[in-house]
Amino acid sequence: MSALPRYIPSSTSLHSGPWRRSTFSTGMNNCVETAEIGAGPLAGLLAVRDSKRSAGPALLFSAAAWNNFLDTLQPTDT
Repeated sequence: MSALPRYIPSSTSLHSGPWRRSTFSTGMNNCVETAEIGAGPLAGLLAVRDSKRSAGPALLFSAAAWNNFLDTLQPTDT
């Protein structure tokens, strides 16, 4: 079994759902966008791209890896 790629050179080649950005984002295209890949050999992965380069590369994450990343961003109670 071969390892899945960590990125793709062009996000336009993905069979993904709609690209979404944070509700905290302004309309100035200075954020990241995410999309769930729903078909093909990469189905089930999450793609992340720079909103300024919508046809550019996208990083690929498993759902568990992305959730772990988001969990580290949450403030801790101290």
